[in-house]
Parts: sequence; C-alpha cells; structure tokens
Amino acid sequence: MRQYSKSVVVGVNGSQAAVNAATWAVDEATSRLLPLRLVYVIPRPADGSTQTSEWELQRAEQALVAADGAVQGQGHPVEVETAVLSGDPGQVLINESQDAAMICVGTARRGRAADGLLGPTAAALVTSARCPVAIIRTNPDGSPTKLGVIAVVLTDDAGNDEVVRQAMEEGRRRHATVRQIDRRLNSWVRRYPDVPVQIVAAGTGGKDAESHSSAIDLAVVGEADADQLPRLATPNCHPILGYPDCSVLVVRH
Repeated sequence: MRQYSKSVVVGVNGSQAAVNAATWAVDEATSRLLPLRLVYVIPRPADGSTQTSEWELQRAEQALVAADGAVQGQGHPVEVETAVLSGDPGQVLINESQDAAMICVGTARRGRAADGLLGPTAAALVTSARCPVAIIRTNPDGSPTKLGVIAVVLTDDAGNDEVVRQAMEEGRRRHATVRQIDRRLNSWVRRYPDVPVQIVAAGTGGKDAESHSSAIDLAVVGEADADQLPRLATPNCHPILGYPDCSVLVVRH
C-alpha cells in the first residue's frame, strides 16, 4: 500500500537515458520529501493479448533494478517505489501523472528526427500530463548532461509567474544559475537573492535574445510552449537558444 498521495514519477525503459532521468529526479523527490516512483511500462501486443511473457517481466525487473541502483548510488536518502504496468507507455504515464508531483522521462534525441524532436511518449506527456513534465536529455555516449544554466522567458502572459518560480526553485535546488530572458519589467531577482541570475534583454529572435556562450542545460517553459513542442521540426525556434535540444521542464498548473 502506498503511503503517499504524491510522488515524483520516472518512466523507465531499460535505456541509459531513463537511468539518467531517474538520477536527475532524485533532487526533485528529496526536496519535496516525496518518494521516487520508478515505472516500467510493458506495451500491449498488437494482437490485443493481455498475456505478459516471462521474458518481458524479467526485462522490466532488470531495468528497474538498474535504475534503482543508480538512484541509490547518488547517496541521498530517498524512498524508492517500483511498478511494472502494461498498456500504451504514453497513456500509462499520463495516468500516473494524476497522482504525481512531477513526471520525468529521458531521451537521447537531438536535432532532427524522423518523428520530431521528441519520441511519442515524451510528446504525449508534454501535451496531456496533469503535472509538470521533465524531459531529460542524455549525451550521445550515454553520459548525463551536466546542469549548468537554467533558462526561462519572462513575459506578461497568464501563468508566467509560476513558470519563473519553478525555474528559480530549480536554480536553488541544483545550485545553478538561472538565465532570465526578460520580456517584462517585473524582476524575480529580489525574491531569490541567493540564486545567481543572468538577465538577457529580449531581441527579435532566438540568437538576438540570447547570445551568451554558456550552453543551456534546462529550459523551463509553460503550457503554451508545451502545446507546440511536439510539432517542432528543428531547434532554435524560440527565445531560449537551442530549445528544445536540451533538457526541458514543462510547468503545468
């Protein structure tokens, strides 16, 4: 029986990208005093059969053990739950998001891909999840990306305050610099005096709005960007230079 009404959920599929997403999510869980829930989804066969083979169950168990081992290797006190579910991975994780504080998945995709910049599971989550969604990028060699600069766009749009607040919380949580691409006058700097902030004046395009040499490692965006993200065909079509060819945190409220 689960003891918590909320958890930080990570989709695990046996890939190194999923393991990296799980280790990234440790700070999310510990800072909220919540368990980390590792979920492996076994896709249902095309013939509609509900029978799960022993091989599939073993593969799921191995993937969960690997992810759990990597989480424990971080050395942080976090309670870990594991679950093996079946169905369409995207829909199963959307269902999980109803009881989650955040849901995280990993991806190694970069640049142009045949089916877009996101895989089908990540695309389903950013448009339909009921909680914030983190899409964590992995380097081509399987190593985790290093979190250095967190970027967020300041606008006068409804809900932007919550997007910026989440970016500032990530900066505090991960001891990272937050780069604010300023498209409004109100500043968050006074509210978070302990977080290093770079303020970038808005220009007419992505490269003008953000010309700093430091690479963006995590972009924090709101629901309007999330709705467009699965349809993007190329990166650099956003005030955050390189978006979404970096890790992305989608804030839903």
